Amino acid sequence: MSFRIALAAAGLFALAACGAPSPDQRPDAPSAAAPRPLLTADQIETGQPRPPAPPEPAPAEGAPLPAYAPDPGMVRLQILLDRSRFSPGVIDGLGGENTRQAIAAWRKAEGLGEGDTADADLLQRLAAADAGRVMTRYVLTAADVAGPFSPPPGADLAATARAGTNYTSARERLAERFHMTEPLLQGLNPGVDFRRPGQTIVVPAVTNTPLVGVARIVVDKTERSARAYDESGALLAFYPATIGSTERPAPSGTVTVVGVAPEPDYTYDPERVSYDRGDARIVVPAGPNNPVGSVWIDLSRDTYGIHGSPDPSKIGKTASNGCVRLTNWDAEQLAAGVKPGVTVRFI
Repeated sequence: MSFRIALAAAGLFALAACGAPSPDQRPDAPSAAAPRPLLTADQIETGQPRPPAPPEPAPAEGAPLPAYAPDPGMVRLQILLDRSRFSPGVIDGLGGENTRQAIAAWRKAEGLGEGDTADADLLQRLAAADAGRVMTRYVLTAADVAGPFSPPPGADLAATARAGTNYTSARERLAERFHMTEPLLQGLNPGVDFRRPGQTIVVPAVTNTPLVGVARIVVDKTERSARAYDESGALLAFYPATIGSTERPAPSGTVTVVGVAPEPDYTYDPERVSYDRGDARIVVPAGPNNPVGSVWIDLSRDTYGIHGSPDPSKIGKTASNGCVRLTNWDAEQLAAGVKPGVTVRFI
């Protein structure tokens, strides 16, 4: 991979070659209308996480996947974690490793000892620290539903560069704005045509609490996380991350933040790196579905950075070509809280 950041008066952009994850196909049209929502706002506001279920055997090859059944208590818990800057990644109502790690980090930061279980006591403590409602209503605007939209990004960088890296649909744009998966957004709002403004939808009441006082960042390659600390060593934020790969592992040791490039371009330069993307230099334009997402935090180790992602659901679950990939909203929050000289330690 190859990255070069030009921090110029004309704008900030990244010339990059961090590889893109394999995309899922996202339809532009709304899903078929459902008679009732999967969850209601009231169920989420009062929900308690379900007890952990025993592990189930892997389904047989070719067997249908189980129906999507989000847990209202888990949605509530994930929203509260997200608002406290201990990110579960994407809010999906299902939990998983990213959510468990966020719970463990929050408990440790609060002096509550070890543990990663989503239970009523944890939820009560989180709610006591943040008493606001976790769900809200939002009216679709003309800007929300306006294009241009782009096809889902694929492995062919040249094709992606030609087609653009905008959102694939208004539904994808709204899901990312509210830190959630598209299935959860659709499940909360069955029958909504996300291409039509003026409709009222139910969404998580996420916030954009500024991250201030970041003195150092620790990237844990084993845990697949990035943690931000202040000068005193207090943990300010936790983010699940995709970090490196077998072919191109993340670095070790300590580097520093050089600068931040919002809305970066992405450049594959075969003269610097190669990972089966051909012999031609390719520049993919900026956009939320750019291979490096919506923001790039440039590090002092050449070609490495912390950046966003075109597919938030895969954070912590897939490989990255050497860099540190977060959800776009987590990367934007971290980028807004750092400055040149902040140390980044890889462990």
